[in-house]
Amino acid sequence: MSARTAPSHPARLAPFLAAYDALLARWPVPVEPLTVRTAHGTTRINACGPADGHPLVLLHGGGATSAMWYANAGALAEAGHRVLAVDLIGDPGRSVHDGTPLGDVPGLLGWLDAVLDHLGIPAAHFCGHSYGGWIALEYTLHAPTRVSSLALLDPTQCFAGYRPGYLLRALPLFIPGRTPSRARNFLDWEAAPGSRTDTDWRELYALGYADFPASPVITGPRPTPTRLRTLTAPLLALYAEHSRAHDPQRTAAATRRTLPHATVTTIPGASHHTLPMAAAPEVNHHLLNFLPPPHP
Repeated sequence: MSARTAPSHPARLAPFLAAYDALLARWPVPVEPLTVRTAHGTTRINACGPADGHPLVLLHGGGATSAMWYANAGALAEAGHRVLAVDLIGDPGRSVHDGTPLGDVPGLLGWLDAVLDHLGIPAAHFCGHSYGGWIALEYTLHAPTRVSSLALLDPTQCFAGYRPGYLLRALPLFIPGRTPSRARNFLDWEAAPGSRTDTDWRELYALGYADFPASPVITGPRPTPTRLRTLTAPLLALYAEHSRAHDPQRTAAATRRTLPHATVTTIPGASHHTLPMAAAPEVNHHLLNFLPPPHP
């Protein structure tokens, strides 16, 4: 299992990095780029909001990069939260996985421990989308005292499995000979009826899929109901009405059944991949109502 290294053809990666920076430039608030060095490599965090606000860690979905939070970070920062949008190490973005392999789920969670330690953060609010939601949930189970609250945006492999049809549609993404068109076609298929995926983010995702040096994706089994019932942090789960990743109604029902104290809402008209972007007004409204006052 090899770690991601610096690209051998930096010219090939230039369009991806340009697309990343262009999307980051759409953030409506000043962004402070932070870098944290751990044993696994260099982690990039895009930070905004007041330095004395309670930290809010944002974890993006697979291949989405932290730049995807352009429609959410401004509202969260302007409300007084210290937003820390992390580029997952081993995933497309500006983090560089040139150290030891993550190896397994404990390695992934240990990397996140190291990032928070380096930033001097004993506890933070967490918000994760899709695969980032699974990571945020696993991290909460791993280090409950470090998670003040947990918001999950159409999380995958948390309370229900994938739809078989979604996995079949995603299968070509794992066949050798990656091209941007495969990723574009997949995103277009998943988009909600009558909606369009943000053009800039769609291109960033496609370029990252095709050109970014790959690391093995760290995944694990879905948490059992017994493990989930150990959660004590306040939890918000927002599901996309038209998500093709899973059945949103059944997944929302499973969340309520397992965690009766959770706040569970379905966002009308939204699809899985674009939930934080296309449905930003609704998502931001629910997040800001859920999060406690931002100052310690």
